[in-house]
Formats: sequence, structure tokens, C-alpha cells
Amino acid sequence: MNREADGGQDASPTEGGKKPLGRVYLVGAGPGDPGLMTLKGKGLLECADVVIYDALVSPTILNMIHPRAEKINAGKRRGRHSMMQEETTQLLIDQAQEHAIVVRLKGGDPFMFGRGGEEMEELVKAGISVEVVPGITSGIAAPAYAGIPLTHRLYSSSVTFVTGHETAGKYRPAINWHAIAHGSETIVIYMGIHNLPYIVEQLTTSGLSLETPIALVRWGTRPDQEELTGQLGTIVEQVEATGFAAPAIVVIGAVVRMHKENSGVRSQESGVGSQLGNSVGLASE
Repeated sequence: MNREADGGQDASPTEGGKKPLGRVYLVGAGPGDPGLMTLKGKGLLECADVVIYDALVSPTILNMIHPRAEKINAGKRRGRHSMMQEETTQLLIDQAQEHAIVVRLKGGDPFMFGRGGEEMEELVKAGISVEVVPGITSGIAAPAYAGIPLTHRLYSSSVTFVTGHETAGKYRPAINWHAIAHGSETIVIYMGIHNLPYIVEQLTTSGLSLETPIALVRWGTRPDQEELTGQLGTIVEQVEATGFAAPAIVVIGAVVRMHKENSGVRSQESGVGSQLGNSVGLASE
């Protein structure tokens, strides 16, 4: 992964004059705190020829990219798409035919609701070499920075990770929220703010108590991290009253009670944890 002083070294032509295919690296950028970016991922950003990145990658991590590398925003936020998924995948294929090191930079982990599996599948079909560099997913990091352990011997020995935003035309028409409600003691929901009223209704109709603790963690691990805690029976009203908005991770279960005890820990021990003092509308359970 050495980079030449001229800003990058493209793949050299073969004897027949045809340039060999480069390699695509699906790199997880982590949840936002640059200190959580992996060393391997950082090294690839420093020697990449081109970086195709998503909307949720923090500016600090984007600053790790080599100045002479081409940067392409393929970000997707609800209702605001820089590129359609098919266009992004084709772009990766095209760039791999022109450059030796192509980085697909994704927030969190590429294989955790990041469409990394879909992109890898299409790249392999196109004969492109692919390598995955895992990242710390926000579903684990955001609760941790909010002082919420997803497992605890007294509260939870199981966790379910689920998306709150489904794609049209997927393999099943809907998430089985009844099964989710009874499947584990802690539920972590990605992209769940927009559909929160529906999700809460489905979970409570399926048997979860209205008093079940819930926490929302916005911009987890970043300096502007915010948290909103409450109960299933009140959280939708709290969101409306405070204007709490996406992107955020939702945590449901008894482990949320640990937030009140642990929320000051990172503020005391680390400067990057001082954002925990910015919690909005914290409710007592």
C-alpha cells in the first residue's frame, strides 16, 4: 500500500497494454470519533487513489484522506441521495479499472446495515478483488459512550440488532416486530427515529410493557452527542417535544437503566466524552 511521492501509483499496464484491475477496500469508518478508526483503515486512506465515502463519515476522518486522492461523495441520507446504490456499485467497478487502490468508506461497519454485502457481491461478479476492513458499529459504540452496556449479568444476556428503515423490494415485506419483542432482552435499532411511533406501537402491541426503558443516542461518539431516555409509553411525545432528530441509535431494555449511573463516567475520564453533558430531556426511569 505504498504511495509514491507524486500522490499515488495507479496500476501499471500489462504487456498487452491493458491495465490490470485494482482492488476495492470496503472500509468501516467507525461511528464518528476519529480515535475509533482502525489503524488499517487509516493506512488505506493515506495511500488510496480514490475514496468514495458516505454521508455519515465524520469530517475529521475525511481529513485523513491523502490530499491528492480523489474524493467522491456517494452519501445517502433519508430522502437525500447523492447516488443511487446501483450507480455507486458501478462507480466502484469503473474506478477499480483505473486505479490500484479504491476505498469505499462507510460509516460504522460495512456489513452492518451498510450495504457492504451487496457491493461486495457485485464487485466479485465483475471480477474485482475486494477486501473488507471492519469498523466499530454505532450500535455498539453509541450506547457505550452513553454509559449503556448492551449486556449485563443482572439485566441482559442477549441482544438483537435490527434496522428501523426497510428497503422497498427486500426479501421480506416487513420486520417481524413480534419476534423482535420476545427474541432478546436488549434491542438495538438502527435508523429508527423516523419510524419510531410505528416501532413503539408494534413492540407494545407484541407484549412489551409501556414502562420498558428506552434510550436514543444521536451522533454517538462525536462531540455533539445527545441522548434522550424515557419509556416506551412516553418516548414518542418526548421526541416531538424536544425535536430530537436522526441520525440516532435506539436502545430498548433494562440495560438503559445503567445510563443514569454511568452517564458521567466519560465526562470525567475523557475530553471526547464531555458531550454526555449535552443530554436533552433525560427522564428518570
